[in-house]
Amino acid sequence: MDERRQFAVGVIGLGGLGSATAYWLARRGVDVVGFEQFELGHVRGASHDHSRIIRRSYHTTGYVELTAGAYDAWESIERDADEMLITRTGGVDLFPADAAIDPAPYRSSLDSAGVAYEWIDAAEIRRRWPAFDRGTVVGPDVMGIASPDTGIVPAGHGTATMQRLAAEHGAHLRPNSPVRAVRPVDGEVDVVTDAGVVRCGAVVICADAWTNRLIEPLGHRVSMAVTREQVTYFPTDDLDDLRPGRFPVWIWMHDPSFYGFPTYGPGEVADCTKASEDCGGAEVDPDTRTFEPDPDMERRLGRFMGDLLGDRFGAPRSTTCLYTLTADRDFVVDRLPDHPNVCVGLGAAHGFKFASWFGRTLADLVTGHPAPPELAPFAIDRPGLQRPIRRQDWLV
Repeated sequence: MDERRQFAVGVIGLGGLGSATAYWLARRGVDVVGFEQFELGHVRGASHDHSRIIRRSYHTTGYVELTAGAYDAWESIERDADEMLITRTGGVDLFPADAAIDPAPYRSSLDSAGVAYEWIDAAEIRRRWPAFDRGTVVGPDVMGIASPDTGIVPAGHGTATMQRLAAEHGAHLRPNSPVRAVRPVDGEVDVVTDAGVVRCGAVVICADAWTNRLIEPLGHRVSMAVTREQVTYFPTDDLDDLRPGRFPVWIWMHDPSFYGFPTYGPGEVADCTKASEDCGGAEVDPDTRTFEPDPDMERRLGRFMGDLLGDRFGAPRSTTCLYTLTADRDFVVDRLPDHPNVCVGLGAAHGFKFASWFGRTLADLVTGHPAPPELAPFAIDRPGLQRPIRRQDWLV
């Protein structure tokens, strides 16, 4: 391991957001070191497993406009890696008549941003994607936002790709190097690790569930909850209508909210469709949480999948991850107001689709570029980050 004690920028946390930040800094020739408390590619956080949704449909115009940057930033990595990372499948957001999530803000935001979509009825949904005709969920009262650009980005592989490219561009990545404290000193920042102190001109904190442990000693705290969530793979021999090209990424815009994918991934998951419940898990401590799936969540999701796609699935297999949910479920992308050489990036449990955008944006902030207006809603001192946690605020 490189034992140097001084760098221009330190990045703390090498999940999707931190790896992207290290990549974009190194690509620009910045002398950057990245610290990861566990091994690279670990399964204790939120950037592992095979797939994440990438989409244009969002509930505010600001987010819809940011998604253009998300696609663009991923495409930049694709060119650098000489590898396709985005798999466009098309997508549909499914709204029953009594949907807990209002479709109007989604439609108006897409319209305002000039992003193409279709508002289609249940008959058209079932015609386009016959798998939905096998179940009862897409009944006559269901409407859908059909988005052609929706697709999949690879979580574990995408993060590993950014780490590999970061190292190739000169980043120094230090796995198994937990950061105990961040201390601004004389216009620079000391990063305190078990192996000693590393002096950096500036740091970016992408510590996700562990963020408050590093920023609270600096006088800041984000109102957030860490929950243990899970994704489930449903195997079937009857999957031709679940393959990409014949089946979309889908989101059930109700409470509980479920989402899922066409078949995607290597090996034992290749003949499975993957689905999950959004924000359905219990609040946990990230250091002491267990990795055993919740059988009640698995049964609840399994019943929904049978109702959605018919009785075709074998025994499911679930794996866990963490959600780090801010009180308002908006991102944090900001410098600390009283320590401008300390930046924070937090994805609020929907950030992986934006990971490369986060990296590019945080690389700008930490190297002194002025914050663009679109980052104003993601300020670390905004009122929404001080209010109590209410689950209904996550239902977007």
